Amino acid sequence: MRIRSLLQAGAVAPFLIWAAAVPAQPSLTVASWGGAYSKSQREVYFEPFAKATGIAVREDEWDGSVARIRAMVDSRHVSWDVVDIFPVEALQGCEEGWLEKIDYSKLGGKQAFVEGAAMECAVGTVLYSTIYAYNADRFPAGGPTTMADFWNVRKFPGPRAMQKTPRTTLEFALIADGVPARDVYRVLGTREGVARAFRKLDEIKPYVKVWWTAGAQPVQLLADGQVVMTTAWNGRVFDAVKNNGKNFRIVWDGQAMDFDLWAIPRGTPQRAAAQQFIAFASRPDIMSRHPAYLRYAPTTKAAVQRLSPDILKDLPSAPQNSKNAFVVSARFWADNDQELTERFNQWLAR
Repeated sequence: MRIRSLLQAGAVAPFLIWAAAVPAQPSLTVASWGGAYSKSQREVYFEPFAKATGIAVREDEWDGSVARIRAMVDSRHVSWDVVDIFPVEALQGCEEGWLEKIDYSKLGGKQAFVEGAAMECAVGTVLYSTIYAYNADRFPAGGPTTMADFWNVRKFPGPRAMQKTPRTTLEFALIADGVPARDVYRVLGTREGVARAFRKLDEIKPYVKVWWTAGAQPVQLLADGQVVMTTAWNGRVFDAVKNNGKNFRIVWDGQAMDFDLWAIPRGTPQRAAAQQFIAFASRPDIMSRHPAYLRYAPTTKAAVQRLSPDILKDLPSAPQNSKNAFVVSARFWADNDQELTERFNQWLAR
């Protein structure tokens, strides 16, 4: 027995030494928004990147709360290497120092990107839009076509849903009240304009059944029949129509265009791999594949040129969809988010 044990030990020991000598597969962690969006990123970016480089991509999900990133950076335990982030938070992270600066020399230069997509500490991955959508089965005689129609509960009766945030919600209220989309921040930048937006929200508030907080909620609310129309992200609605056969319609009037961007939390030990991933994801041949999954527009000019007319027509940036649209102002919301969020939450609680 003792001889057998020694033989077994002798057989195991070299294996343990060999196993310890094998390096672990390199990896990086990307935090994004989940649902259909993360699924599309997996297909277009994560898996092809891993195959091309041998660097595995681990996925995590976050809710947009920058406190989590701040805590990682402050504690020097950064577990996210790349984060899919919004412009306001990207601007904030750059000014407060918890995001790394982007090296555009490895991405073809800032001039390779559409206007607004090349920020100092984040680089655009998609241009998406907050719109509102409705269940066409509920309006067989014809559905709404303008932002003002969202407020028109007599002509288009039924419960609504809106995102639980003042961002885009206040802009939509002003557009519904007759402000052209191009002038929305000129008006919202005044005390009178803010008061006007809240007065308009007073009109719709009794009919808003749900104030949603996650991107998957709006299409689920429509599918379940809990609401007849809701604000939503255009790609989520497209996914519900294309992949789940839902009879939903997007109303583009007054749409709020915005960017999702890649950013690198300061202090990640995988900074080089994170930069490599962003360079890969920014390649026009890679980025141009994404709209086939969700109708979000690419952010490099070369990727846009690769798209077919059949895909271009469904993008927020298509000429017929962007006649009365605005780009969410990162600067305005970076300066006013705290004050307006407090006021919005107090308004909701009344």
